[in-house]
Amino acid sequence: MPRDSDEPVYMIGVAARLVDCHPQTLRMYERLGLVSPTRTDTNLRLYSDTDIAKLQQIQRLTQELGVNLAGVGVILDLLEKLQDMREEMEQEVERVQCDATDEIRRLRSRLREAGLEIEVEPDQGSPSGPPAGEEGESS
Repeated sequence: MPRDSDEPVYMIGVAARLVDCHPQTLRMYERLGLVSPTRTDTNLRLYSDTDIAKLQQIQRLTQELGVNLAGVGVILDLLEKLQDMREEMEQEVERVQCDATDEIRRLRSRLREAGLEIEVEPDQGSPSGPPAGEEGESS
């Protein structure tokens, strides 16, 4: 059974080796609020796979792109907000699709009750001109 990516499993020394940095660097990242490892009852830091991925992202930003730690904080905050907005948008799209499907069913039911049936052809995209046989005459 695969482990949850948010499950805290790595002690600070292991986490530091996984991201190729010194444990003191991870402590500094925590002080700056860039990462928040879980603490055990005995106050040991435990890092999850999600934390490790975030630490790798911090390392890329600082080492490969030359971003300072203040900039990293801003970038991480913006990425988190972007992800939250993406999730909200996906939920809203799903809600609108469900509402539209429900409304279509309701309208079809009312048509059937009125003794009317309609055939709906699948949408083939936007038409490039008027339907066949309805073209206007040009002079």
